[in-house]
Amino acid sequence: MVKNLIIYYSRKGQNYWNGSIKTIEKGNTEIVAEFIQNAVGGDLFEIETVREYDADYYKCIDEAKDELHVNERTELKKYLDNIDEYDNVFVCGPCWWGTYPMAMFTQLERLDWSGKKVMAVMTHEGSGLGSSERDLNKICKGAIFGSGLAVHGADSAGSENKVASWAKKVIA
Repeated sequence: MVKNLIIYYSRKGQNYWNGSIKTIEKGNTEIVAEFIQNAVGGDLFEIETVREYDADYYKCIDEAKDELHVNERTELKKYLDNIDEYDNVFVCGPCWWGTYPMAMFTQLERLDWSGKKVMAVMTHEGSGLGSSERDLNKICKGAIFGSGLAVHGADSAGSENKVASWAKKVIA
């Protein structure tokens, strides 16, 4: 039986939303990750940083930009040690400065990707997949890559049919 893993990082609280700042109770990427799980089954693994990003959206994106510029590997609260039991891995995150938050790379670099099918999933407010697929290709050595999915963040809650259709197709 095929087994799926959905790794995600998501931001609650202040988010950029159709040109303004809106406070949301559940992050856009978490919503999309749950839609994937509902559609194809699998285990969810949430990336959580030890040092929390600032609650203020604009301060948070400055912190994220600084991490990107120094290629920081942010410490996580917990780590996956291996993904041996999984066939497909969905890597889900918000598009911060054109790619995943650096915390995602902290986790991904620790794993053996040999023979795994990997799909990039990004929530965004205009940048689509950014460089996420290229970045996963660099990090996930030995993986096979399926087509990625970009979901407009402000439309996440209404994207279940789109996400489910894509998830079923990409693992077929």
